Amino acid sequence: MSLELSEQEIIRRNSLKEIINLGIDPFPAAKYEVTVNAKEIHENFPNDNSLYQDISFAGRIMGRRIMGAASFVELQDSTGRIQVYVKRDEICPDEDKTMYNTVFKRLLDIGDIIGVKGKVFTTKMGETTIHASEYTILSKSLKPLPIVKEKDDKLFDAFTDPEQRYRQRYVDLIVNPEVKDIFVKRTTIINSMRALFNSKGYLEVETPILQPIPGGAAARPFITHHNALDIPLYMRIANELYLKRLIVGGFDGVYEFAKDFRNEGMDRTHNPEFTVMEIYVAYKDYNWMMDFTEEMIEKVALDLHGTTKVKVGDKEIDFKRPFKRISMIDSIKEHTGIDINGMSEIQLRDVCKQLGVEVDDSMGKGKLIDEIFGEKCEGNYIQPTFITDYPKEMSPLCKKHRENPELTERFELMVNGKELCNAYSELNDPIDQLERFQEQMKLSEKGDDEAMFIDMDFVRSLEYGMPPTSGMGMGIDRLTMLMTDSESIQDVLFFPQMRPEKKAEVSSDLDFENLGIPAVWIPAIRKAGFNTVVSFKEANPNKLMNDLGGLRKKMKLDVPGLKLEELQAWMNA
Repeated sequence: MSLELSEQEIIRRNSLKEIINLGIDPFPAAKYEVTVNAKEIHENFPNDNSLYQDISFAGRIMGRRIMGAASFVELQDSTGRIQVYVKRDEICPDEDKTMYNTVFKRLLDIGDIIGVKGKVFTTKMGETTIHASEYTILSKSLKPLPIVKEKDDKLFDAFTDPEQRYRQRYVDLIVNPEVKDIFVKRTTIINSMRALFNSKGYLEVETPILQPIPGGAAARPFITHHNALDIPLYMRIANELYLKRLIVGGFDGVYEFAKDFRNEGMDRTHNPEFTVMEIYVAYKDYNWMMDFTEEMIEKVALDLHGTTKVKVGDKEIDFKRPFKRISMIDSIKEHTGIDINGMSEIQLRDVCKQLGVEVDDSMGKGKLIDEIFGEKCEGNYIQPTFITDYPKEMSPLCKKHRENPELTERFELMVNGKELCNAYSELNDPIDQLERFQEQMKLSEKGDDEAMFIDMDFVRSLEYGMPPTSGMGMGIDRLTMLMTDSESIQDVLFFPQMRPEKKAEVSSDLDFENLGIPAVWIPAIRKAGFNTVVSFKEANPNKLMNDLGGLRKKMKLDVPGLKLEELQAWMNA
């Protein structure tokens, strides 16, 4: 085990043993009463220094200035940091000074969590500080934190590597407190939307995550197997069809903040597990839903920032309603000069070729149009813009346009060159719905692995009658990215999906002995940073000989000094 531990980790484990030997529980089970947080103290004490004269506070040690009979530590709780003054004779009023001289000064480390009791005062330097009368160890940290150091306005040892930050979010949140702000804002966004929906009397509901048929979107699902029923099940790709079943059942408005799953690629805007909000309201159409969407997003911006103007990169996006509206066909015409209205699949393929848009044989009319729009139009819409009236082939769950049966009553909201939400006047004709599903099956047979399944139970629900309804879905992750100016979806997910962590290779002692290395030298070689035979063989022999010479003395190895020829023989074995 010790071979896998760093020197610091070994020291901390030894400190842990000493603490336990002193009769102190480093992980106590009892409740620790906390009466105040750092933010409250910093906000209130400077205005009234009679406050906080008998407090109990807990936090993580983030800095230490150990002196003689008095020291300072910096503690961090969920609201910020505060300095704590610790004086030996007050912590240890009796003859036994162990809790200060041994435990506090030598056995506590940065990263440990402690509780302190005492009073707040202002130091001669003007810093608000807790004067501790006692402290309690609440949790011993066995791994050192990557503490950021600052010198001459330059940061050192910052925990900035994205791979480490996303994989060890718990460390990221400790040492980069500003990261918390993104997730606080994410919750504010959801609460803002929920408050609007509830104020209008819409019901928040839950629908199945494991589904016998993955419906409601065109996407590749994750598949699992239910042993007791001996059937395949799919993790939902959307919650649409279940929410519409509830509209059939008599609810006027239902919504859900749902986890959806799509077995597709990962990039800065896609994670296989993501959060979506879907809402369905009876007796409404997509024109009403556009107005409602404007109201919702304007409210989110105001609740989050106090203004409708949001900085995203080097742009300023204004969410003040109303938003621009343009049909998809008019958008394509505006940005390509080509009117695709009424074109056949063959003609659309010719247009794609003419525009240099890559397509494949599995794509039908809807996918071809989607590719043209995505390639040539989408990125132009920086300010909020509703793209409306999508071709029928692109929208198998959407009602036909009341004026043009080749189109549907659908819109997507584009912001900063990306789709933010998708909405319909929902298809409630069961015969038309079944025909649309069957068209999707034909695409599946052509090789489109994202085509929709036929959900006959959903068709059956429509046969009982669904009122005219409008529905809208919005990705919460992408909305949070936009509202917090985050470049990657991984920045707005606490625990984004990551590739499996590569485990460090470690050669056994026998591997080193097979090179002719005496067993007594192997701990020193590992201490020098070489845990594999390969890295040892690739080392600079002169530097390694000097390092091992120093370690021989430091580790008090009972062996003669190492000769360069001897070391090279090991390395060349």
